[in-house]
Amino acid sequence: MDDSEIIELFRRRSEDALTECGNRFGTYCRTIANNILGNVSDADECVNETWFKAWNAIPPAKPERLKAFLGKITRNIALDRYESARAKKRGGGMVEIALEELADIPAPESDEGEITAVINAFLRSEPAENADIFVKRYWYLRSVKAIAAEYGYNENKVTSLLLRMRGRLKQKLESEGLM
Repeated sequence: MDDSEIIELFRRRSEDALTECGNRFGTYCRTIANNILGNVSDADECVNETWFKAWNAIPPAKPERLKAFLGKITRNIALDRYESARAKKRGGGMVEIALEELADIPAPESDEGEITAVINAFLRSEPAENADIFVKRYWYLRSVKAIAAEYGYNENKVTSLLLRMRGRLKQKLESEGLM
């Protein structure tokens, strides 16, 4: 079943939409949540909450890419849970480190859609491997160690690559007048 068919199930308020989302995107969403939270049961709860939020959002929303739509919902839920847990524990973790790395880039002064388009263009202009590493680090919040192991690099190489890319991204956002 493709995205448009699943969205049509949501539109008709058929609970089959949730089953199809679970079958097609459950592992994807669970991986996103688990990378952020580091806990399988918390990740499962985030995925269940994702289905609930998608049910309430579609309609009126009609996402062009359902996978990205659900991934964004999952990521936001997991980050909210992470922040909530962090506020209680005040422990430093992987997510905090990745988000601190992005603190070098000042908060943009434009709308989210414009920024997304510039970031996507920036990633398309990078070598595919670099873009993949950047997305794994800052979207999926994977550790530098895990990324280095996956590519057969040492951690310093991945850290340097990410530092240079953040610098180029910052320049791109500034040149587009988004900073």
